[in-house]
Amino acid sequence: MSTTKLSEILSQLHTSSSSPPLKISSLLSSAKRELLTLNALIPTTTTPSHILLLARQTLETGALLSIRLQQPDAFTRYYQQLLPFYEFPDSSYQSSNNNLKSQRSKVTGLYLLLLLTKGDYAGFHTVLEGLEVEQAGKGKGLEGDEFISYPVKLERWLMEGSYDRVWGATKREGVPSEEYGVFTEVLVGTIRDEIASCSEKAYPSLPVANAKNLLFLESEGSVVEFAQGRGWVVKDGRIYFPQQQDDMRTEKEILVASGQVIENTIGYARELETIV
Repeated sequence: MSTTKLSEILSQLHTSSSSPPLKISSLLSSAKRELLTLNALIPTTTTPSHILLLARQTLETGALLSIRLQQPDAFTRYYQQLLPFYEFPDSSYQSSNNNLKSQRSKVTGLYLLLLLTKGDYAGFHTVLEGLEVEQAGKGKGLEGDEFISYPVKLERWLMEGSYDRVWGATKREGVPSEEYGVFTEVLVGTIRDEIASCSEKAYPSLPVANAKNLLFLESEGSVVEFAQGRGWVVKDGRIYFPQQQDDMRTEKEILVASGQVIENTIGYARELETIV
């Protein structure tokens, strides 16, 4: 069965990252139709090695392009379709072409990062534990895999409340690949909202300059815009948080809930002020 057409579509996809989203989506749809024609959308033990290889590459390409198109649901579908392919041993994908090597680590790492942005820690650990068991069976670990270790470190820092470390790791030089930058932006937004919620419960007001560092924003103008979005009052260089009339927690409970977050982020803000 000829794979010429699928190979041609893949070639176009590999050079289409700057193409209009509609064109990319159209090419991806054509590629999946070819997989159906080749009966390769779901792999079997009788699927020829060269078709198995092309099918995996097609789905991995689709997954990565879905990230660039900021389509997390489409990415999730590609990831799920790839799982049966990842169950096949490496010997099933023998190829001398480096361009056809598996991108499993990158795709799986991105899926772990997506789970973090959704706050799905149970799903995160389910996937991670499966990887650890698989690697242990091969006598290997995950520490040396930059694509997997990146979301693992982020998850640990999130659990510690070390948001400053998470924020530092989301800077361009700390991100494993361009695709990861899409999810890290979402993750920073989630962190910012959590810090904001803790701040408005722990303080009656904050100077705008301090809030800029605390919320990891680039300018005081960004702080004002963010504050207005949350219904905060900005006056005379300070942010005033609305009174939580329905919040009957004691002072001790508030400190327990927000103290660690504020301590870590205020400490980082002070470090920034020292540098500046």
